[in-house]
Amino acid sequence: MAHDTEYFRQRAAEARNAAFSKQDGDGAAVAGDLALAYAALARRRALASDDSDVVAEPPLILSE
Repeated sequence: MAHDTEYFRQRAAEARNAAFSKQDGDGAAVAGDLALAYAALARRRALASDDSDVVAEPPLILSE
């Protein structure tokens, strides 16, 4: 399923809000990490639309 930049920006904002509203340390940390991941995906998607050399989907890395 492909998503656009706005989708990832919205999800990052939702995760940031969740991180700030959490009372426990672990839940806030997880929500904060999720917000960072969504923000990175939004930046990557934005770059992919600007530059045809950048692949929109990250490569699949399999651990051995």
